[in-house]
Amino acid sequence: MFDLVAINARQPTVRRRLTIHSVHIIQSGKLCESVTLSSCRTHPCPGLPSRLRMDQRGAESDRNTGSTSLVTLYGEFTVTGNRKVRCAVSLTEKDLIVQKLTSAPAGRNKLVLSLKDCVGCRAYRENDSADPAAYFAAYFYPARRRWMMSGVSRQKVEQSFRLAALQDPRANHEEAEKWARAVRERSARQQYPRDGMLMSDLSRPCRMMLLVNPQSGKGQALTLYNKHIQQMLSEAGVLHTLVITERQNHARELVREADLSQWDAIAILSGDGLLYEVINGLLERPDWEDAIQTPLGVLPGGSGNALAASIHHYSGASPVSGEELLVSCGFLLCKGLVSPVDLVSIHLSSSPRLFSFLSLAWGFIADVDIESEKYRHIGAVRFTIGTLLRLASLRVYRGRLAYLPATEDYSNKRGVKNNMTLQCPNQASSLGPASLLCCPSRVSPCQNTYHNYCHSNNSIKLRRMESTSSHSATKGLPGPPDSLLLPLDQPLPSDWVVVQEEDFVLVLAMYQSHLAEDLLAAPAATLDEGIMHLFYIRAGISRIAMLRLLLAMEKGAHLTTNCQHLVHTKVRALRLEPYSPKGIMTVDGEVVEYGPVQAEVHRGLARLISG
Repeated sequence: MFDLVAINARQPTVRRRLTIHSVHIIQSGKLCESVTLSSCRTHPCPGLPSRLRMDQRGAESDRNTGSTSLVTLYGEFTVTGNRKVRCAVSLTEKDLIVQKLTSAPAGRNKLVLSLKDCVGCRAYRENDSADPAAYFAAYFYPARRRWMMSGVSRQKVEQSFRLAALQDPRANHEEAEKWARAVRERSARQQYPRDGMLMSDLSRPCRMMLLVNPQSGKGQALTLYNKHIQQMLSEAGVLHTLVITERQNHARELVREADLSQWDAIAILSGDGLLYEVINGLLERPDWEDAIQTPLGVLPGGSGNALAASIHHYSGASPVSGEELLVSCGFLLCKGLVSPVDLVSIHLSSSPRLFSFLSLAWGFIADVDIESEKYRHIGAVRFTIGTLLRLASLRVYRGRLAYLPATEDYSNKRGVKNNMTLQCPNQASSLGPASLLCCPSRVSPCQNTYHNYCHSNNSIKLRRMESTSSHSATKGLPGPPDSLLLPLDQPLPSDWVVVQEEDFVLVLAMYQSHLAEDLLAAPAATLDEGIMHLFYIRAGISRIAMLRLLLAMEKGAHLTTNCQHLVHTKVRALRLEPYSPKGIMTVDGEVVEYGPVQAEVHRGLARLISG
């Protein structure tokens, strides 16, 4: 609330003092939005000139920020929690500008917040019936420099203002809602360059199933949810159902049988293994073609968190880890932009076809991943210990590797993107079965439902499926057909390349950028390029050279080391036939049947919430 001196155009000597709740700016002789007059302390004003002090203040705010955006909303409010502090608040198409009204120079007390960093804005009233004031609060997560370390990370900034110009609580709340709605709409109109495209019309997922594995990583997934994610989703207005997994394959069974019409998205807070279950559960459904279009969100809560690190990397942000990575992925989840993501079908000799979103590994990488399971309680450090132990006794595996190369034309060909936004219905419908208990959110009118907690172990185990026999690579299997693969017992097509070497230290197929939070294994990978990045290291590499490669991989520099034992190529399909009688194979970090395996990329098969 502030006082504005208005001068009547016809009677310039008559001055009237008006109490203004918010001012909508007139610039270049054009009315952006109507001026809101709360009250007049003398008598009704017969008219207002086209340009007043409000116009000058709005234009001044625009000049001071260096922005060329038009100031479309302007008001002066007190800060929530401290009525002695008053601020001039300006809203442009790109920024929310907050200027403390003090005698100090303008630049010292000004805060400019980009709407690209805004996850939500809400209007509300407090429970005090004697107070007619309303409030609006905006939530931002800009990238800012860390206090004690170099680099930047997303950090929460909340701006909350008190509107009390009128004695009518309803009118105050309507004005607060107008501001909140304007902030949300302008935030949603921001465009993001990604892979040569501009993503626009962002909206937030409204009904989300959030799956949490309480035993992933250090066993802190629920703590991370309570500390960060619950608050962020509430700020963004995301109505979510929290489901705690109780056993291995619980998530797989749940999504295979669930009524997916109840949710607009499925998110996981865990390591990569839980998303592996969800994807395969969706593709085992009779309606898999529709089910796999359900947008999937990823929040890091495990040890590796490779896909979460990849999504963060694709956003163009500086590398982060731990809770900083969680906040970044939470921010991207709240923004709600959905992009296509490749999936890879995996055929084993006597198990049903699997689908993978991250990697297929044999040799050194798989050994470290699985053999370090005994150190799971210490988090990501387990991989460092496992690496050192395996380097001390470097193994060599014999086998036959073949692949279908990805031609340059295929790699560069970009199909029509099916980028989507998650739509929010005006009213939430029923959420899930009766066993899901509802309780109110602490900071928004959205409600969140919770599944009963169960702290059973959900660690990686080898689980053999019923064997299947088929004369066709995909005969009778759910999911999309494989057009490039023949059955494993048939010869390879003539256009495949067979690697001459048969002694390997590792074979690794990657389809996302990161193999772990701190391992940028395929720096050129993107979400939906339709290829696998195939790496293999030939036998004969020294322990020192192997260590140098792994250290270089932390920054994605291993391909520039000119190591003669490392080979990298882009492929559309591959086949691997181990000759060594014993070994470990993993798909997305999960142990699978050891033996012949082949894989094919399905471009853009699934949908991922990537911010």
